[in-house]
Amino acid sequence: MRHEQVLDALGAAIANGELAPGSVVRSEELQERFGASRTVAREVVRVLETMRLTSSKRRVGVIVREPVEWNHYDPRLIRWQLDGPARPAALATLNELRSAIEPCAARYAALRATPEERGRLGALGERLARTARARDLTTFLEFDIAFHDLLLTASGNPMFAQLSEVVAEVLTGRTGHGLMPPEPQPEAIALHLEVAAAVAAGEADRAERAMRDIVVQARDEIAALVE
Repeated sequence: MRHEQVLDALGAAIANGELAPGSVVRSEELQERFGASRTVAREVVRVLETMRLTSSKRRVGVIVREPVEWNHYDPRLIRWQLDGPARPAALATLNELRSAIEPCAARYAALRATPEERGRLGALGERLARTARARDLTTFLEFDIAFHDLLLTASGNPMFAQLSEVVAEVLTGRTGHGLMPPEPQPEAIALHLEVAAAVAAGEADRAERAMRDIVVQARDEIAALVE
């Protein structure tokens, strides 16, 4: 198996509890289980260690770490959780994170965005509206990811900006797992346009309020479909 396939298979097994914390896996077992070369097995272990999912102990093997130690911001871990039985809990956690961050990012974007960023955000809002009416969820997703990425960047806070991959995984997982309506809700589109207009006008309270409404609506829609 290729490196990416082995990483996805082993990472998903850890993320979704198939390999419980404290489980030990030897390099030889990885090679046998996945038909991987020694080089591939070592590289997979190295990546999992950088994600803090595992640690290695000499003469023991690869040890699965406790979830509290994992790098929960890693997009790959988020994807594995959204792809497995941990999806409802992962979605709840991610929506809480979005609720805490994105409204604040919208507020600061209204205060700090460059004229170019304000214009691009408005253009992306219009593209979202067009693709929503066309029920083109694939293209809609691309514009939605770009919209939220730009908003986080325009906040002027580099720590907010680095969460763009996390938000992208949430949006991608929502579409990929059928947690989006066939046509995005008109209210959601209107709120994205409202955020863009508020940022363009430099109205921080208005931008924060509209973005909070977006996150709350997404949370409620997902909850209704997951239950």
